[in-house]
Amino acid sequence: MPMKRSAAATLAAALCLLTAACGSSAEEKASDGTTEAAASKSGYPVTLDNCGEKETFKKAPSRVVVMNGASVAEVSTLLALGLQDKIVANEQTYGMSEVADRAAAIKDLPTGDIKLNDAYDIPREAMLGLRPDLVLSVTTYGFDQKNGFATREQLKQVGANSYVSPQGCDDDPAKMTVADSYRLLRDMGKIFNVRDRAEKLIAQSEKNIAAVSEKVKGKKKPKVMVLFSNMAMGSNDFSSVFSKGIANDILAKAGGANAFENASQALFADLSKEKVAATDVDALVVISYNDPNPAAYAKKLLKEFPQWSAAKNNEYVVLSDSMYLGPSNDLAVEKIAKMLHPEAF
Repeated sequence: MPMKRSAAATLAAALCLLTAACGSSAEEKASDGTTEAAASKSGYPVTLDNCGEKETFKKAPSRVVVMNGASVAEVSTLLALGLQDKIVANEQTYGMSEVADRAAAIKDLPTGDIKLNDAYDIPREAMLGLRPDLVLSVTTYGFDQKNGFATREQLKQVGANSYVSPQGCDDDPAKMTVADSYRLLRDMGKIFNVRDRAEKLIAQSEKNIAAVSEKVKGKKKPKVMVLFSNMAMGSNDFSSVFSKGIANDILAKAGGANAFENASQALFADLSKEKVAATDVDALVVISYNDPNPAAYAKKLLKEFPQWSAAKNNEYVVLSDSMYLGPSNDLAVEKIAKMLHPEAF
């Protein structure tokens, strides 16, 4: 059974994937490119329509604060774009990554020496004291006054822009796809005037995924269980099992399907041990969230349910930041596909 965490930690973990394509920009709406042309050679000003808020950037931000929300999507995106020197405080970490040296690079980032609140995030006064010019939040929760956070209006009054990541506007991560990861990259590319870098990353990811999907095209789709390692989010034994969202898009691109896709209309299914035992699982994807030994958790599950095809064939893979919103979804697609269809590689 997953370890029980505090209510605050559980909330933070649930927020990690609450990230709606809310970053459409004025530039994208101008089909003739006039807005981008008007930005001159400097690339500015840039205006984004983000969750109903108009955010105008007159220059590249240089004092960025990355809020937690139990995510690494935002900080990983900044690192992938080479923008680590712009970060003055980062509260995001998962302890591991499919990208070489990323976990260490995140660990080396400044934290601002902030005393976090009960939601494991930056309270209002501490945020204002950091003198940010851009604050990134996974969802609108990070700018909610009743939770003790600085609001977007309060940040604007001190000259700071703010940004809510894809799916964070509507708090509906069940609709998230890999396209939302590309939206986050594109929006950061515009904000920091590194559009070419963003487009290059997106193009490479699309190319990698297309190559993998072509290799597994037409093959039988094994049923996969995707869940967080040692994480409890509900009342049942298995409450961190993915039912909807970006995990399903990644599985489909890798030639698989979610064994629990119909278990819930929400992002996570809250399942009893009996329900899990009654479902045949062909393979297991365990996602690590600061778990030092997620492979041990995977092996424990396979031993607990010996009737699974996954247990009989020892089919599992451990992943972390590539499995949800962020710049590395192509790595998850490839690793899962190689597990499900080794003969295709």
